[in-house]
Amino acid sequence: MHRCITIAAVSLLIAFAAGCASPASRFYTLSAANAPAATSSNLSMVVGPVSVPAVVDRPQIVVTEGPNQVRLDEFNRWASPLQNNISRVVAENLVAILGTPRVILFSQTLGMDADYRAAIEVQRFESAPGEAATLDAVWTVSRTKDGKSQTGRTTVREVASDKNYEALAAAHSRGLARLSRDIADGVRTLERSGQ
Repeated sequence: MHRCITIAAVSLLIAFAAGCASPASRFYTLSAANAPAATSSNLSMVVGPVSVPAVVDRPQIVVTEGPNQVRLDEFNRWASPLQNNISRVVAENLVAILGTPRVILFSQTLGMDADYRAAIEVQRFESAPGEAATLDAVWTVSRTKDGKSQTGRTTVREVASDKNYEALAAAHSRGLARLSRDIADGVRTLERSGQ
């Protein structure tokens, strides 16, 4: 009898523990646009620093629930810090847009003199699954040789067609492609004025 009670108690504990298991976490990254490379160029560029609002500077994807409410999704997370993710994607996009392999991240600049530097301040990075991804960023491209700069603002709202987080990450990636094109236009403006 005692043995039956023990087996029943252990079985009950195992069933209870299985019912309390949390769902598995999913991890997402942003991706570069698949744009064809432009004419070859020898210019060099550093992307960064990149700053993001404190509210989204965390591993969890921060979901916008309303004008004054957000929710941290504990089970859907960014695979790397958002600043790193953004700077990597912008750098990869600029390699294709500007046609130069000489685009590096700010954290890798030891001993390299680049022709241009792009600093990015993300002011809004909002995520609403099934609705949209919103990006609002102020950027400055500076020419190293004379300090001349070009500043702009990119504000974009990309539709996230599905309610899943993969669609949301894709929408944010499209927003970063637009930001990258705007930064490339700033570099081209400085290139024309420097010759």
